[in-house]
Amino acid sequence: MKKKNIAELTNCSVEEYREAEKLPFAILLDNVRSMQNVGSILRTSDAFLVKEVVMAGITGIPPHKEISKTALGAEDSVSWRYAEDAIEECARMKAEGWTVCVLEQAHGSIDLMDFAAAEGMKYLLVVGNEVSGVDQRIVDMADMILEIPMRGVKHSLNVAVSAGMAIWRIASGLEKV
Repeated sequence: MKKKNIAELTNCSVEEYREAEKLPFAILLDNVRSMQNVGSILRTSDAFLVKEVVMAGITGIPPHKEISKTALGAEDSVSWRYAEDAIEECARMKAEGWTVCVLEQAHGSIDLMDFAAAEGMKYLLVVGNEVSGVDQRIVDMADMILEIPMRGVKHSLNVAVSAGMAIWRIASGLEKV
């Protein structure tokens, strides 16, 4: 097998991407403090046609060189916006009909691999701070808690890594409905 060259990897222009139909899927970053994690989540969101990324609280926003370092241009293609308060924004989106899916370790959570998208639903994935996770008030209003089971010594993954896994799983489910 031969690796693909850059011309073979190019899917569309930024303008074409912006016009493309997106999945009914948004992401809320609840006080994510690392700019590189923000950039990585934007880049993953670009790959899976996420409708928008909402950056809330202390989460950094573009333009920022540390975001650009990992986003590699996704900050220009993915629709994103800032909301001052993650809790208020989550409640507002839930009231608009978004199904709130929190990625967190919690009693009664659903294994991420058991997630199944339902036809006609809009999903909001909430990921949290690298140390304290998703605010408990958002966990309390969630429609479902998704958890990545940890089988080794470490009890958690980097927020961008775990968000990437959840984005892939939810997007894959939405593409099948």
